[in-house]
Order: sequence, then structure tokens, then C-alpha cells
Amino acid sequence: MKLLFIGDIVGRSGRDLVRVGVGALVAHHGINLVIANGENSAGGNGITREIGDSLIAQGVDVITSGNHVWDKKEVFEYIGVEPRLIRPLNYPDAPGRGSYVARTADGRSVGVLNLMGRVHMANLDDPFRAADREVTALAERTRIIFVDFHAEATSEKIAMGWFLDGRVTAIVGTHTHVQTADERVLPGGTAYITDVGMTGPHDGVIGVEKATVLQKFLSGMPARFEAASGDPILHAVLITADDASGKATSITRVRLTLDELDALAADLPDEKAAAGRG
Repeated sequence: MKLLFIGDIVGRSGRDLVRVGVGALVAHHGINLVIANGENSAGGNGITREIGDSLIAQGVDVITSGNHVWDKKEVFEYIGVEPRLIRPLNYPDAPGRGSYVARTADGRSVGVLNLMGRVHMANLDDPFRAADREVTALAERTRIIFVDFHAEATSEKIAMGWFLDGRVTAIVGTHTHVQTADERVLPGGTAYITDVGMTGPHDGVIGVEKATVLQKFLSGMPARFEAASGDPILHAVLITADDASGKATSITRVRLTLDELDALAADLPDEKAAAGRG
């Protein structure tokens, strides 16, 4: 089983990277399931029905999210009717769901779970106890379980990795938008990375126009943040897992520019590009 997880998609730049890159990456690596964090895909804040449907049409099988998932009002209705868009499980009372069991083209099941941290973030329900309960439930339906832990503190993310080691196939961190270099397979067979990074513009400050952010730091005054647009880079991880045990065998960081994704797509034979995933 090969899983591709795409880090936080930010604005139009991030969506362009997904549009160009997903099909090429799926075909090139033989990926079976694509998961992406889409909470910043609409102008850098939130997600809309149109964008969610577009991401799914372009090959994303499950969309995870985080604290910005509620930034567009229309998501309250959309998340209730689109099960492939999930929100952090540990919101105490919110529409939508915190997990989803997807199926690959050849019928294999993959459980996807979304959690959110509490350190320097909203005081939600305990993500550790929520994870414990939900992983137990998902394990009755599938051996392959993937977790997106949307959190600020590296310590909380690492702690969750150790907490779930051996119980899930992979746990990856999102939210901070900076790709870390600590990817590894933990002793129990769980693939881990503290933060996958951001898919979008890298000529700003974690996806935001740098001039506005600098002015806020210098003045301390409120500012309206807009998504940056230049230097688009896709950050992701590719995870390989054993179907029988559900344990990961490898995790590889992916960092590709828009030009590199274009070249990858151009190098694929037409029949392979058209075939998509296996």
C-alpha cells in the first residue's frame, strides 16, 4: 500500500500545485490513496464546496483540516454532506466527522483520522483520549490507519507519535507550514514526521504576503492577511505500508516546485498518466 499525504494547501498557488501534481505523482509512484490537508485552500483561510469538490475531482481521496476549517460559512453545510472532508475529531460539538474509511481503486480500506492539538491552540477535548477511542474503533474496520495531527507544539506532536506507535500506520503533523526533517518509522511500525510542510507560496511568511506580516510584527497593529502567490512548492510525504500488518515500511519527504511537477507530468507516457492509480 502506498499513501501520499499533501501538506496544508494554501490558496490558489497550492491548488495549482495539486492540479498539476497529483496525477503525475500517483502515476509515477504507483500511489493507492491520496490525502491532503485543505483547511487553507480558499484564499489562505478555510475551504469552500467548490474547492473541496475540485480537489476530489483532481485525485484527492480524503481532505483533512484543522482550526481554519470553519473560516468559510458555507463549510458548515458542506462538511455535513461530504464525508470525504473531515475535521478534527476532538471538537466537542461540531458538524461533520473526525474520521473516514476510504477505499482504494482495488477495494482496500484505509482509515483516516484527523485530530487537533491543544498546546497554544483552542482548548478542545483531549486529543490523546479521543485518538485512543477512535483508533480502537477504526482497527475493527481496517489495518491501515492514517492520522493527521494538526498541532502547534512539536512536543505535543512527538508525544502523539509515541502514544500511537504500533497502533496506526502513520501519524503526520500539520499546521506550522514548515517541513521538518525528522521523518522516520518508529519502533512499533508507525511512520512519523513532525510537520509535512505547506503546499503553496513560499515567498511570504507561512503562506501569507510578507509585507503585511512584517508590518504587524513592527507595529503590533491588526492586519488583514492575504495569501502570497510566488515560489509555489508542494510539500508531501510518501508512505509505504504492509497490508497484512498495517505497519509502515518507509516514509519519504517530497518537495517539488511547480516546474518540477510539470516536468514529472511531461515525462510520463500518455497511457500511464491516463491510468492514474492502481
